[in-house]
Amino acid sequence: MAKKVVATFGGTKGSGKNNVKCIRMVRSERSGSYAFNEEMVPVDGVKDFFAKK
Repeated sequence: MAKKVVATFGGTKGSGKNNVKCIRMVRSERSGSYAFNEEMVPVDGVKDFFAKK
């Protein structure tokens, strides 16, 4: 029987609510293919994450 897997982001119980996972698609300079940048950022820093290239 399969076990249930629970993902945690560490820290105290309330700290996970202040972070979000942002995923941005970027194009590789060398091959021209697309890659994904994933990062856990604070809720306040979401606009900064998507503004940088």
